[in-house]
Amino acid sequence: MSRTPRPLPTPGRFLRVDGVPLHVLTEGSGPVCVLSGGLGMAWFDWDAVAALLAPHRTVVRFDRPGLGLSAPAPAPPTLAAEADRIAHLLDALGHFGPATIVGHSLAGFHAEAFARLHPDRCAGAVLVDGSVEERPRPWLPRALRTAWAGGLAGALSAAGLPRVLGPVTRRLIGRVSTVGSHPPHPWERAGYRTSRVVKACVLENATYPYQAAELAALRADHPMPGAPVTVLAAYDGSETAGQLRWLERQRALAAELGGRFAVAAPAGHLVMADVPESVVRAVLDLSGTGRDAAVPSV
Repeated sequence: MSRTPRPLPTPGRFLRVDGVPLHVLTEGSGPVCVLSGGLGMAWFDWDAVAALLAPHRTVVRFDRPGLGLSAPAPAPPTLAAEADRIAHLLDALGHFGPATIVGHSLAGFHAEAFARLHPDRCAGAVLVDGSVEERPRPWLPRALRTAWAGGLAGALSAAGLPRVLGPVTRRLIGRVSTVGSHPPHPWERAGYRTSRVVKACVLENATYPYQAAELAALRADHPMPGAPVTVLAAYDGSETAGQLRWLERQRALAAELGGRFAVAAPAGHLVMADVPESVVRAVLDLSGTGRDAAVPSV
């Protein structure tokens, strides 16, 4: 007789931020560092980074609305709302001073927006293979695109596809976004088979060009604060034109932000999985403590 597997114990806790119950994990001690993943990512994507960083920092991980274990938001995401969400999450945790924000991929937009909109709250920023859009030009009205995305997510859910294809799709994305071999995480199946997460992923993808355009407009009116910035680019070791062009775009982003450019190698887009120690080093080097802290590889 087969036994029904026991449900996984839920790590962390839930905090209501801007009216939405967010799943949050806090580990370690010291200066605060917030880790935010890219499009469709969850808290567990930062496991290796958090384990290495917690001896040196208070590490805060959270799931954006609809992702991981967080409840969905009543409205599609916007850049300003995501930057404010980080500030309000820190408030809810009782961290009212400056914090370092680490944003991967799409969340690089959010980290930069946080620095520009909340300069007194930003101790530094690390953009981990952050998204780059030099000339964002959304083609459709935002309301139309998000309505279409919501309809698509509803149709997929009605057909039962998230339960069947969600975890498989997540694993495929992980494989093409890394250069190493990484075992599946126990929470992948539990989270990515839900219509809640699928809808959140579809909406993040649909609003991506608008968030890029919002950031371009923000750069014109809100200068970067004096806090240090590092752009950490993934490099898989190849000499393809696309890979070299990506490195140049990341280098240009660092120059635009007045920050430091660094390379994580060998790594795919999911740098935190392939070389978590590079992310940790980038965080510690912002404050000059990296030379004094031992950061073992995993």
